[in-house]
Amino acid sequence: MCLVKDRYNLIFVCMGNICRSPAGENVFRCVVKESGLSDRIDCDSAGTIGFHSGKKPDSRMSKTIRQRGYETSGSARQFGVRDFETFNLILTMDDENYANILKLAKTEEDRAKVSKFTDFCHNHNHTEVPDPYYGGEEGFQLVADLIEDGSAGLLDYVKGELGITSG
Repeated sequence: MCLVKDRYNLIFVCMGNICRSPAGENVFRCVVKESGLSDRIDCDSAGTIGFHSGKKPDSRMSKTIRQRGYETSGSARQFGVRDFETFNLILTMDDENYANILKLAKTEEDRAKVSKFTDFCHNHNHTEVPDPYYGGEEGFQLVADLIEDGSAGLLDYVKGELGITSG
């Protein structure tokens, strides 16, 4: 993915970058497109481990979000320290990955960029987006529900960061 410096750049992070974070990236990209802000907001995804690097998103997660009308694309990559320079906002899917990303942060400015994705949810009280990898269909549906919910709140937040008022 080629990110543009003059845009607001955000990244979704989970462990392997094959289920939750690519779902976040793909759903949010659609939300941004529908809002008409594709020229102002870019997003990406990564994992805290490199085990799945180069692999496509999990087929079960992709199927779940495609059934909801979202396109799926991307390939897994590992989050790196240089990502702190590229991204305005780093969104982690769970507490473990939140802690892992904070360990990589070298400055207070880097740490300030890290947030939990579920902080943007309005209709769900989950503190984490649970990893659906070893579960069944219900887990993938829950992840999609949380990502759709959080994406709406996230878009409002980014609009505020960009100085865009709703009206």
